[in-house]
Formats: sequence, structure tokens, C-alpha cells
Amino acid sequence: MGTPGFAVPSLEALVAAGHDVVAVVTQPDRPRGRGLASSSPPAAQVARRLAIPVLQPARVRDPAFLPRLVPLAPDIIAVAAFGQILPRALLDLPRLGCVNVHASLLPKYRGAAPIQRAILEGERVTGITTMFMNERMDEGDILLAREVPIEPGETAGHLEERLARVGAALLVETIEGLVTGRITPRPQDHGHATLAPRLTKEDGRIRWEESAQAIVNRVRAATPRPGAFTRVGGKVLKVWEAREADAQAPAEPGTVLRADDAGILVAAGDACAVLLAEVQAEGKRRLPAGEFVRGARMAAGARLEDA
Repeated sequence: MGTPGFAVPSLEALVAAGHDVVAVVTQPDRPRGRGLASSSPPAAQVARRLAIPVLQPARVRDPAFLPRLVPLAPDIIAVAAFGQILPRALLDLPRLGCVNVHASLLPKYRGAAPIQRAILEGERVTGITTMFMNERMDEGDILLAREVPIEPGETAGHLEERLARVGAALLVETIEGLVTGRITPRPQDHGHATLAPRLTKEDGRIRWEESAQAIVNRVRAATPRPGAFTRVGGKVLKVWEAREADAQAPAEPGTVLRADDAGILVAAGDACAVLLAEVQAEGKRRLPAGEFVRGARMAAGARLEDA
């Protein structure tokens, strides 16, 4: 059971390991792109390429859905970013349980956006946890966990790709351990739990009164979704890449200190500076910030707005 690109390496790893994947359950097709043409989720596309049956219920809690799974008699249901809470009847169906691949070191960052929240909070290490599922959000017993360092400057999109591959390998290792009885589940310490709700558009709004490090972390966490942005002259300027600059900035937060081929140097709230390296104006394509500066005729003293 899985939907986005994060789920694909887990599906492919199960097949490569010789497991009999009897079906893939994923979200329904959705309109996507400018033309809003119907598009299948990545997990569904890969399943069809592998000639695996695909089930796409609107709601797994629909009473009509479970009877479609019962004849498949799964030993294990493997879940990776499926996007729906599983009901008790479905959790009880597989002989060895439902195993989830979660992109954090539980109990930290339970919820829909563990990767983005870890970067937003300035974490240097995250990881993958496999766990038994229950009817609560990411609260099941832990099976295996693996730490993964967050690389300097790494965006949520890049980290998600790396964690998906780590998660796929850990899922295969977890299933082998369950089958052989080598894994002993351990309860989570709920007292140390933190939540990771999905990022909203507002979470991508750059707040220039924050420290330079916090601003850069916000850009990294919001890339590629929902996107980090500021405003210039009342128009949205999306920021795809930013980094801390080795420069003092004794100026009002949001003030452009320098705008040239190297990028846009902006004062942050801690008297340090942020260098915007790749940006995108409304209705335009992504550009190196230096190229944007030439077209927009931006100069030192301009102000970037945070509202």
C-alpha cells in the first residue's frame, strides 16, 4: 500500500527480493498539471509496469473494499506513504501484520511531513523506522530503525529520495526478520513524541526577521513542495535555493545588500545574510538569481517583503 514516489523503491525492492506482491493498493487517479488530465499515482504506474494488480479505493474504510482483499490472503501488508488511516479490520487481515515504512526516527516526527519538519527544525540526523501499524498515527511498536545524516544544504526533495531507498532496504530486512522471528517489537516512548503535520503554503513564506540559518532551513524544507517564497514590489518571488553567507548584515531584515551575478544577498534578522541562488518570478521559469537580477534590474537597497 503506497501512493507517491517515496513508495516506489519499497515496491521495487519487494519484487527484487522475490516476494510475491499479490496487489498494490494506492490512491485513485487525480487531475494533474495545467490541463488537469487524470494521472495515476507513481506506485500505480510502477505496479502496472510490473504486471501487478492495482486497487484504487477512494476510502479503505468503505465496507465494500475489505472483501476485495480477503481472497488475496496476504501474509503481510507493507505500507509506505499510502495516505489513509487503516481500519482495524484491515489491520487484522494479514497473518504477520501491517508494516509501515516511516521517514523519521520514531517517536520523533509522527505525521505526514517528517522529512520537511526535520529540516525545518534544523536537524542534522534523521532516519527510517519500520513499525507495526495500529489505528493511531505512527504509534505502533518499532521493528527496525536506521539513522541517516542530513547533508548540508540538502532539500526535502533530495532527502526524500535518499530515505526512500534506505526505507526500501529496511523494509526487506524487516520482513525477513519477522518471517524468521529475529525481530522483537518494542513500544515507542510516547512521552518523547513530536508531530509533523503537512506543510502549508504559509510555512513556505520567508520571514526575514528570522535568523539566516532558520531562513535557509525554511527554503530547504519547502523545496520542492509547497515552495518557499518572498515578495518583490508586491509580486511573489519563489526561492528554490538559498544558503547562509559569510557576511555581516547590519541592515533592516529583508534589505538587499548586494545583487549581482553571484545572486541576491539579503539581510536576515540576526545581522547575518542569506544568499538567494535560484529564484522564480511569477509566471516565469526558474533562473539563477544572478540572471534574474539582470532582467529585473534589482540593486542594493531594494526590499524583500515577508507578507
